Amino acid sequence: MTPPTTAAPAVSLDAGAPPSPAGPAPDAGTRPDGVPTPAPAGPVTGGLLVLVGMLLVALNLRAAITSLGALLDEVRDGLALSGALAGFVTTLPAVAFAVFGSLTPRLVRRHSPARVLVVAMLILAAGQLVRVGTGSALVFIAGSALALAGIAVANVLLPLLVKQYFPHRVGLVTGAYSMTLTAGATVAAAAAVPVAHLFGTWRAGLAVWAGLALVAVLPWVPLALRARAARRAATPTVVASRPRRIRPGRTRLGWAMAVYFGTQSLGAYAIMGWLAQLFRDAGYRPQDAGLLLAGVTALGVPIALLMPTLAGRLRTLHPLVLTLSAAMALAYVGMAVAPYEGALLWVVLLAIGQSAFPMILATIGLRARTADGTVALSAFSQSVGYLIAALGPLLVGTLYGTTGGWTAPIGLLLVALAVQTGAGMVIARPRHIEDEA
Repeated sequence: MTPPTTAAPAVSLDAGAPPSPAGPAPDAGTRPDGVPTPAPAGPVTGGLLVLVGMLLVALNLRAAITSLGALLDEVRDGLALSGALAGFVTTLPAVAFAVFGSLTPRLVRRHSPARVLVVAMLILAAGQLVRVGTGSALVFIAGSALALAGIAVANVLLPLLVKQYFPHRVGLVTGAYSMTLTAGATVAAAAAVPVAHLFGTWRAGLAVWAGLALVAVLPWVPLALRARAARRAATPTVVASRPRRIRPGRTRLGWAMAVYFGTQSLGAYAIMGWLAQLFRDAGYRPQDAGLLLAGVTALGVPIALLMPTLAGRLRTLHPLVLTLSAAMALAYVGMAVAPYEGALLWVVLLAIGQSAFPMILATIGLRARTADGTVALSAFSQSVGYLIAALGPLLVGTLYGTTGGWTAPIGLLLVALAVQTGAGMVIARPRHIEDEA
């Protein structure tokens, strides 16, 4: 889908490309207040730097979570976490994403996305360092929440930047950063236990990823400075007009997107938080259980690259929705019946089924025509969606602690999958949020 180049965002959403003194580029649009919006990405507009920055940010979006999942037993022992508190820790990402993600549109109205991303990555690094430098369970949770706040903001901003800078390559660029996100999650899950063993402490297995967050800051600093200079150079007498505000919460499409995003995330975060434990209980060594968890994300890397492009080319998403749901259902049933013998097959099916995540990310851009529509739909889908997702790890942990087995937790995930499939049928038909808001 190619949005009209004259779409007018409510605020300046430039990630760092100041308007040319001679006026906007030929392909740029113009806001009602006369300030040019960024042209589709290219060397002149800093598109390459934006892309590099997006990929570095994407590397960080799951590393802090999957590394903790692989070391959850060690963290529980080191901080004396109860089963319920450990369940809350695995639920925390979804809660933080819901709360802090909802604030992102307000931040973008006041600051450039580049500046917001600089602060978000610094907060992510600080939070990761705080949680490994304490022996207190409460401080650990607070540090984790701080780190996750940075991730939450970046989650919402990336679809906006794709729509704004790469409007003709939504599927390809979404696939690229989804693949990078998955790669980061894979490396973190696979490396966390070996790094912890190398240094003799689980803290090292979590702390190393703070450095990756600091690296992600680098491309956004010059972009933020350029955006700041562009705003200072803007005519002070210009008064921004206020286009019609898009409210996805008042639309059927918005709620269907949120429910689909939420239920697939519910399953994904339950898997990230508890899959390694399931395989440990089935008889695998901790290192092998961590590798099996990493295998889910590793196999998802090429799928994450292809899925958004495929979604963008299909007239309807119905075949994709049904295929992905079928893969997840088979994996869940298999893990309940033969978790040890069929582990490799279940990992493959989980990797296929969880490609619903890059698909829904691409769908956010495909179901909106404008930058305003994209950021509104992204914030609503992710904020409400992660509230739904927050129930997953918590309920799985509670059921696991109560029953001492995995039958009841997997039954819960199958129910969530049925709801996900129903919402998927709604979002599968082509439509746009601007037409319903």
